[in-house]
Amino acid sequence: MTITLKLPATRVRTRVSVPLRFPDGYATTADVFTFTGLVDGKEHLALGLGPWRATLASVATGGEAPLVRPHSECLTGDVFGSERCDCGPQLREAVERIAGQGGFLLYLRQEGRGIGLYAKLDAYALQDTGLDTYQANLALGHGEDERDYTAAAQMLSALGVDRIRLLSNNPDKASQLGDLGVQVVERIPTEVHLTGANARYLTAKRDHTAHTLDLPLAG
Repeated sequence: MTITLKLPATRVRTRVSVPLRFPDGYATTADVFTFTGLVDGKEHLALGLGPWRATLASVATGGEAPLVRPHSECLTGDVFGSERCDCGPQLREAVERIAGQGGFLLYLRQEGRGIGLYAKLDAYALQDTGLDTYQANLALGHGEDERDYTAAAQMLSALGVDRIRLLSNNPDKASQLGDLGVQVVERIPTEVHLTGANARYLTAKRDHTAHTLDLPLAG
């Protein structure tokens, strides 16, 4: 029997329209939401993209659920374009795909799979000695992945979303959101953003935590 956790009440605090432009020239506009009552007290954001209002309205009459990506903050990848991970390209891809269909990108302040920016960089140093991304976190005394998606479920609830099509390669996101009362009606993988610098990282995600990644060049 599945037990759905009861979430504390959360409300939309602010909604503001923000024009977005990526380094490759792709541009769109997002309705950016802030919230009160998030369980962890962090400043997570939801970006409403494309025809999100029409998508939500159609759900009530049997229409397709909105496309949603919970994206964990990655300063090195999202802002500085680091190729040690695939976070920046996934963010860019997700914004365009969601904008084309109507849905939400949840930008979650969970740097380094929840261990923080400095600890993530410490983990990078350990990876340079031969550890993989999960082994490095454990060597620092952290969990392999400390992310918790309770705030993501709260944000969706405040936006009136209880059914989603999940844009993610990570099965743990689907599992946690389902336990928190969000019905994941479809899991949609992102593209594979493979480079010579992140092949080992992506291979560890595929082999250790069953990410849906097809990596013909990574072994």
